[in-house]
Amino acid sequence: MTTIAENAGGERPLVSVILPVLNEAGLIASTLGSLLQQDTTGFDLEILVVDAMSSDGSPAIVGRIASEDPRVRLLNNERRITPAAFNLGLREARGEYVAILGAHNVYDRDYLRVCLSELRAHGAVGCTGRTVTRPARAALEARLVAWALGHPFGTSRASFRTQPEGYVASAAFPVMVKQALLDVGGYDEGMVRNQDNDMNQRLHAAGHRLYCTWKTRCLYHPQATIKGLATYAFRNGYWNAISLRDNPASMRARHVAPFAWVLTLLGCALLAASGLRTSKRTAVRRSWPGAVLLGLHMSAGTAAGVQTAVRERSPGALWLPLVFVGLHVTYGVGTLWGLLSNASKLRQA
Repeated sequence: MTTIAENAGGERPLVSVILPVLNEAGLIASTLGSLLQQDTTGFDLEILVVDAMSSDGSPAIVGRIASEDPRVRLLNNERRITPAAFNLGLREARGEYVAILGAHNVYDRDYLRVCLSELRAHGAVGCTGRTVTRPARAALEARLVAWALGHPFGTSRASFRTQPEGYVASAAFPVMVKQALLDVGGYDEGMVRNQDNDMNQRLHAAGHRLYCTWKTRCLYHPQATIKGLATYAFRNGYWNAISLRDNPASMRARHVAPFAWVLTLLGCALLAASGLRTSKRTAVRRSWPGAVLLGLHMSAGTAAGVQTAVRERSPGALWLPLVFVGLHVTYGVGTLWGLLSNASKLRQA
């Protein structure tokens, strides 16, 4: 078993979990259960549930659990945005380490212990475990969403869902050194999304490193519907446009690849449309670039779908090529709309 050294003076380190919540009544009990059952060998634990004024009974569920276990505290996030929840948690955290976690996840029993040990062993300021994407429900639609987000063709090989073990550019659901987050100014509360990319970039710029270990894992449950996936993708793409303007160093090629693909598709569509005013032969010839581009995407999506169908023993995965198209188009259109509308981050209250 990996051990965790005590602090100078023989004190056990304290890890403060910061868990933003908004209307998570269906999952919050299981998420908290997985955290309260953590193996805390070598460290102490507190859990700060930062609720964004939920209306579905989530605070009552958390309150009941907190009344039974004093390690759980419920905080109110009146701004109702994720970076504000993180900063509130940082202010209230008593530990020298914080775990920035998600309420859609279930964590292995050794998740915090292993991440803390690996953080120290690799000289990193933050460490995350492997993220394994699992469907939120048993329905085929929910499985298609999870399969699309969990496949490298859907989100790239550098996504937190697919990244390999080792030093990484970004760390989702990490254990972090609290002071490092404070030293770079905390989370940007103007960034409703992409606040993690922004933070990771500022940590790297300050000379810190992030690490991903596969010695432990968390199960991540994304949206359960195709509509929810499209909304998620569009919003992420939209906020990428803001990040490209305000902190371009926080963006990678994978963040703008769907945007570039959508622009190329639009160019191919305009080329094909211009051929309608000429001869039939010219119209057909000018439609070929778009057809080839879509054909290549569908071919790659089909290969991923067949691979997933074999692995999951489910022919339903053969619908994945269409899901990938929808995912990448809505993501790219989100970035395009963000640029055209001159989108800006929220002003500080």
